[in-house]
Amino acid sequence: MTKIKNMEEFAAVSGISRPTVSKYFHDPDSVRATTRARIEEALERFDYRPNIFAVNQNRKLTKNIGIVVPYLADPFFVEIARYLEQSCIAAGYRPSLFSSHGEQKLENEILDSLRSLKPAGVLLAPLGRASDRSQIEKFCENVPTILFDSNLEGLGAAFVGSDNFSFVSQTVEYMTRTGEPPSFFEMRTPANPNANKRRKAYIEVMERHGFEPHVIKIDGEGWAFEEIGRQGAARVLERQELKTNSVLCSNDRLAIGFLSACYEQGIRVGRTADCALRVASNDGHPFARFTCPSLTTAAHDYDNVAGRSVETLFELIESGGKFSNRAETLFPARLVLRESA
Repeated sequence: MTKIKNMEEFAAVSGISRPTVSKYFHDPDSVRATTRARIEEALERFDYRPNIFAVNQNRKLTKNIGIVVPYLADPFFVEIARYLEQSCIAAGYRPSLFSSHGEQKLENEILDSLRSLKPAGVLLAPLGRASDRSQIEKFCENVPTILFDSNLEGLGAAFVGSDNFSFVSQTVEYMTRTGEPPSFFEMRTPANPNANKRRKAYIEVMERHGFEPHVIKIDGEGWAFEEIGRQGAARVLERQELKTNSVLCSNDRLAIGFLSACYEQGIRVGRTADCALRVASNDGHPFARFTCPSLTTAAHDYDNVAGRSVETLFELIESGGKFSNRAETLFPARLVLRESA
C-alpha cells in the first residue's frame, strides 16, 4: 500500500472532501456522525495518522481567514469571493472579506488590520501594479498567505490563478478561424498584471498564425473599466482606427464599455451578415451573457481557482505556515461562444 503523506492525499483516496477532512481533524464533533464514521473507517483502512504536532499547533491559531480583493464592485471578484467564503465556512473557519477599492493605501491598511486579527491564513488578490510590494512581502513573511488572481512574482507561499495565455489563444484562434483577425483593445496603463500577459499572448498567437498584431491602447487609469472602455471605444470608432471588423478586448468590463459605444454610434455588433463588427473578450464576467448582444468570452474556471486557493491555504496552515518552495497553479480558460462574435 502506498504511504499517504498528507491530508490532501488522504482526502483523495478516501473520497471525502479536503475541507471536510480538515474540519474533522480540527474538531471531530464538528462533522456529521455519518461523515465522522466514514473518515474514521478510512483512517483505519489506509493506516493514515496525521501529523499530531502540526494539528495541535494549528488549533492554537484563530479560526479567522482573511480574504482580500482589489475591487469589490467588480462582479468577478464578488463571484470568486463567494466561492472562497463558502469553502472556508465548510471547513469550519470564519472568513472576513476586505476590498482595497483600487487604492494602495487602503490595501496596506487592510494588511495591518489583518495582523491584529491573528488570522490562521489569508487569501490575497493584490492590486498588482499599484501594490506596495515591500509591504506585501513583509506581510507574507509573518502571515500564511496564498495569492490568487494577480501574481506578484516571488510573494506569498503560493499563487493560484488562471492561465492568461489560454484565454487569449482560444479567443484569437476562434476569431481568426471564423472571420477577420482581431485588433486588441486595452488600457494604456493596465490596473492588473494579467492585462500585460494577455497582450503578449495576443501578439504571440497572431504572429504564429501569420497575422500582423494591432494593439489599440486607450487612456484611463483605475478600475472604472466600463466607462474607460466606453470613452476609449467612442474615440477609436469615430477615428476609424480599427484595421479589421474584429475586436478582442483585454477584459469583459472593457468589452461592456465597447458595446455601449457601438450602440451609441449605431454600429451593429454580432456574427450575422447584417453586423458591422465582431467583439469578443476574456474573463467570463457574471453579466456577460446579459449584454446586448451577449458577449463571447474566454471564462475563468471559478470553481477550481477558488477551490485550489483554499486547499493550498489549508495545506500551508497544516505545514506550519511555510512551504519549501513557492508553488504556482494555473487553470485554463473555457471559451464561451455567444452572439457578439
